[in-house]
Amino acid sequence: MANVPNRQRDYNEVAGSSIHRLAGLADGIFAVGMTLLVLGLAVPAMDTVKSEGDLLRQLGGLLPAVVTYFMSFLTLGIFWVAQQTQLGRLERANRNFTWIHLGFLLAVTLIPFSTLLLARFHWSRVALVEYWLNIFVLGSVLLVAFEYGARAKLFPEADTASIAHLTRRRVIGAQTLYLLGMLLCIFDTHWSIAAIVAIQLNYAIAPRIPLLRRL
Repeated sequence: MANVPNRQRDYNEVAGSSIHRLAGLADGIFAVGMTLLVLGLAVPAMDTVKSEGDLLRQLGGLLPAVVTYFMSFLTLGIFWVAQQTQLGRLERANRNFTWIHLGFLLAVTLIPFSTLLLARFHWSRVALVEYWLNIFVLGSVLLVAFEYGARAKLFPEADTASIAHLTRRRVIGAQTLYLLGMLLCIFDTHWSIAAIVAIQLNYAIAPRIPLLRRL
């Protein structure tokens, strides 16, 4: 009986399968994005500073930029941890999963723009909603990546159920809180900014408070 030749595989079946290359690209983009944030903190021009008082007033004027810089650094830190947690649980990757994560990284590169927009127009609901939409896209695409990976059996079969529960609870819980924080801009955009910073600090610090740990 003649041997049946092996089926010739399509290019797309082998493309984008390196978890390590994807993680390396993500690390580089996050590093650049975090670094670019500081460009929003402009040093006062020399011709506007004639005394110590002038310098203090100029530095005080940087407060919105400082707050949004801190907020966005937390944002990128939280989503870097989230992505690395997901990638760290993978057994393998494929082309579709890689492209979903490239979409996630596209949203990461927009954070410096969203930050600068909100810093300059911190009183604007449009700027605040645009910033929130950036966060929403980041969380949504990360969840889509997990759901695809689970269906494609890219995660260890024995751990998929527990990973799914934790991932969905974290993403849905966080996005609900961010939505509520954004809605505070109905009253004042600064309330929204304060709420988003508080939410981010909760996820960054992870206090040992039962209710907060479940969010």
